[in-house]
Amino acid sequence: QAPIKATCEDMSCKTGFPEDVHSAVVSRSVHGGQPLLNVRFQSCDGNKKIHFGSSEPEDFRVGEDGVVYAERSFQLSAEPTEFVVSAQDKETQQEWQMRVKLTPEPAFTGASEKDQRKIEEIIFPWQQYKHSSPLKRQKRDWVIPPINLPENSKGPFPQELVRIRSDRDKSLSLRYSVTGPGADQPPTGIFIINPISGQLSVTKPLDREQIASFHLRAHAVDVNGNQVENPIDIVINVIDMNDNRPEFLHQVWNGTVPEGSKPGTYVMTVTAIDADDPNAQNGMLRYRILSQAPSSPSPNMFTINNETGDIITVAAGLDREKVQQYTLIIQATDMEGNPTYGLSNTATAVIAVTDVNDNPPEFTAMTFYGEVPENRVDVIVANLTVTDKDQPHTPAWNAMYRMTGGDPTGRFTILTDPNSNDGLVTVVKPIDFETNRMFVLTVAAENQVPLAKGIQHPPQSTATVSITVIDVNESPYFVPNPKLVRQEEGLLAGSMLTTFTAQDPDRYMQQTSLRYSKLSDPANWLKIDPVNGQITTTAVLDRESIYVQNNMYNATFLASDNGIPPMSGTGTLQIYLLDINDNAPQVHPKEATTCETLQPNAINITAIDPDIDPNAGPFAFELPDTPASIKRNWTIVRISGDHAQLSLRIRFLEAGIYDVPIVITDSGNPHASSTSLLKVKVCQCDLNGDCTDVDRIVGAGLGTGAIIAILLCIIILLILVLMFVVWMKRRDKERQAKQLLIDPEDDVRDNILKYDEEGGGEEDQDYDLSQLQQPDTVEPDAIKPVGIRRLDERPIHAEPQYPVRSAAPHPGDIGDFINEGLKAADNDPTAPPYDSLLVFDYEGSGSTAGSLSSLNSSSSGGEQDYDYLNDWGPRFKKLADMYGGGDD
Repeated sequence: QAPIKATCEDMSCKTGFPEDVHSAVVSRSVHGGQPLLNVRFQSCDGNKKIHFGSSEPEDFRVGEDGVVYAERSFQLSAEPTEFVVSAQDKETQQEWQMRVKLTPEPAFTGASEKDQRKIEEIIFPWQQYKHSSPLKRQKRDWVIPPINLPENSKGPFPQELVRIRSDRDKSLSLRYSVTGPGADQPPTGIFIINPISGQLSVTKPLDREQIASFHLRAHAVDVNGNQVENPIDIVINVIDMNDNRPEFLHQVWNGTVPEGSKPGTYVMTVTAIDADDPNAQNGMLRYRILSQAPSSPSPNMFTINNETGDIITVAAGLDREKVQQYTLIIQATDMEGNPTYGLSNTATAVIAVTDVNDNPPEFTAMTFYGEVPENRVDVIVANLTVTDKDQPHTPAWNAMYRMTGGDPTGRFTILTDPNSNDGLVTVVKPIDFETNRMFVLTVAAENQVPLAKGIQHPPQSTATVSITVIDVNESPYFVPNPKLVRQEEGLLAGSMLTTFTAQDPDRYMQQTSLRYSKLSDPANWLKIDPVNGQITTTAVLDRESIYVQNNMYNATFLASDNGIPPMSGTGTLQIYLLDINDNAPQVHPKEATTCETLQPNAINITAIDPDIDPNAGPFAFELPDTPASIKRNWTIVRISGDHAQLSLRIRFLEAGIYDVPIVITDSGNPHASSTSLLKVKVCQCDLNGDCTDVDRIVGAGLGTGAIIAILLCIIILLILVLMFVVWMKRRDKERQAKQLLIDPEDDVRDNILKYDEEGGGEEDQDYDLSQLQQPDTVEPDAIKPVGIRRLDERPIHAEPQYPVRSAAPHPGDIGDFINEGLKAADNDPTAPPYDSLLVFDYEGSGSTAGSLSSLNSSSSGGEQDYDYLNDWGPRFKKLADMYGGGDD
């Protein structure tokens, strides 16, 4: 560390600089913004506002507090640098000047640095007071310039920086100390001071990138701890060293540039940072391009701004179809790009050349061919293929097809296949072979985005499409369809109604005439001649039929040809039936109720006629002359064209059911009339006119619907009773079957069942004893034709699980039966000899059960212990109770 020296003289209070020349020693490397020294201006009037200035404002700046800063970074020459600092009173415009001389610190070598360096002393300022006068004389404060200490020093440590001393140490025993970050505050222990000598030292290397400056305060106290001097501030600036390489923010940078870009087109910006002082050369970076791959069409397609890192194009010829991507190696070097002293680092810039529409689509052929059957739609008839050198599946590559001629009626459209970019010529409207046999379309291909400026569509972007229409057998069609015929109803069967014929659109096909048939005739009234299409009636046409809606009857007919394949067409015949007066009116309702007294006794009735106007209402209502009791007891009055009122003529009519005939005549020409019976139920009524006696209900009887409902209820009830009886019988059978089973408590396997039958020994079982049943009880198909089945033969039919007890045979038949069986056995050629060994059911040799002869209860029962049967479970409980349990 070079010494920093400042001198001054003792002087009385005088406004202005305390000296004419101020000298200071600073480091050779000065960086912008670095404080260099502090010039003090003495103002006897504290209210003056002083403005400081510099004669070299481009290099030095003086702050309002008198601190001189470097405006830029530079190297001091070996000769002292001089400049003038001026001070001006803002009110009186009075000006004072002082010359400042900066001397660069001498250069020392490492080992001899300590020997050659003289440690500078910093002396505490002092104050002197005259007790005889209130006027104070004061020695001006020292202005301590910052101490510049380079980072990453190699020592040795502790390294002495400066000596702090007070003039009072000659008369007093003082103790020195420093406080602040780096001394007694974190990070502690970096700076130490000898309390006796005041020697300030640094204990370890400093790192500017962590702490750029330290602000310490020096103290001087006596042995009792009393402050002797005012604290002084010491600023230690850590001088930057070039100990950090530039670092790019990203190791790989990605950018794009459109193909065909002009020189000077901005591409991207790469950025690197340096942890060193950005205001010094150590942190000033410069960029350059080391390499470009590929190097076509020029090795220098791009350049970079060495200060900002902006990459721009410098050459023309960017073509994505030739080179799709460039890779640049970018280098950043500090020390303003000095290749000798600067540190460097590299990154990769990947520049993708984006596609522009500089290649139009071109057809692979000038003419395309296709064919389509007539009357077909949504059919692809031709595939148009194009080539485009632009990037696939981009707007500059996607093709759009436009028909420029040959389709004035819009029967075709061209869709684009998104995968292959082909044009699909599709039929959207039916084509008639008899009208158009061929189409020649002119098609142009374009991209979704316009071509780049200066590029035109070549002739290959237009093609011709020749489409041939194929004649097919078409369906015949009726003319007109539907056909309307007006006809009065009542047309008799066998009458000719009309002729309904069809036409065949296939004029160029060799085929016979059409054949006609009936497809739909709901009432089966019509028939059609299969050759000429003449329609005749097969029944009387009735407008009032349920198959006629709104006077209209519809029938559908079929016309078929004999083409390949055969085709047919349908036509609808609509018959509008005109009404005739063929239906007489009827009374409604058919039944009515009235009271047996005269008032109230009016019955409203309505006339109903299936015919329509003018063959319907208004109607005429009257009562017949016979029998005479009708007009004597009843009267009828028409109240409107369709309605009338029937009422009693006499004062009282006995309760009962009466059939009242009513003659109703319509307004047709000629008139149609009918006599309708109205069933009137006369009953006793209350004051409100409601029937009160039950005779009305009994006399009325039950209607058809009520009778049917009653019968259905009776049938359902009988079915339920029958199902209950069947269920009860089935349950009785199941109960009887369960009684035949062994009680679960007594259900043991291998027990002896008694059937009250005892047969002979094994030697006597030569024949099937079941044959001893009465002969007439044996099924004919169960008897073997030749001989009687022996026991050594497998039975043909399934045998019962338990032996069936046969009925007692007839005494006279037993002997004959045995003799016949013996003769059949002797004459049976398949039977073995009598003295041969007969095998029945062979179950293998040996037995794990041993001999059964030991089962002699009379001789050994008393000696056997059966108590173990109690351990065999509930199935053997009965045996355990019989044989176990002791003497009882």
